[in-house]
Amino acid sequence: MRELRRPLLALLLCVSAAKASAEEQVMAPERFLAHAFREETPSEQIIWLDAPLQSRLRPILRHAYPQARLRYWRAGARSAWVLDEVGKEFPVTAGFVVNAGQIERANLLIYRESRGGEIRFPSFLNQFAGQHLDGGDQLTPDVDGISGATLSVDAMRRMARAALALAAAADAKP
Repeated sequence: MRELRRPLLALLLCVSAAKASAEEQVMAPERFLAHAFREETPSEQIIWLDAPLQSRLRPILRHAYPQARLRYWRAGARSAWVLDEVGKEFPVTAGFVVNAGQIERANLLIYRESRGGEIRFPSFLNQFAGQHLDGGDQLTPDVDGISGATLSVDAMRRMARAALALAAAADAKP
């Protein structure tokens, strides 16, 4: 029995080390913001996720956003949002630039899952450009999925919808 413990312990350590190393920074948030604003990054602003805003986000995300406030950056009609949403098991971090009610740019910033990393490719991310919300808070036009990355694609869709809803709420604030 003792002879089985060591190989089993070694296997568990390898599995946990593999999980810990699954995080990959695809693009630094600072670099995303520099690309979003091309000139000088504006100072960050805060939007409070009050009850009415959480009630709008809840059907989009299928849960309340887990923070009371959220940072964003704005210059004129353009705003940038860095959001987290769980894919299959771990958070996916993405950045969205919203301009005049449409997504101008989407970037994957940090990917922590072991599968579905194809969402980092421009062929997927470019589909978000021009997306906007219809009357039911759905993306228009729809974003094509990726075989084997269904949950990661779904997380990106939910974050895109949330970024558009958040930008609309920030635009409506005095």
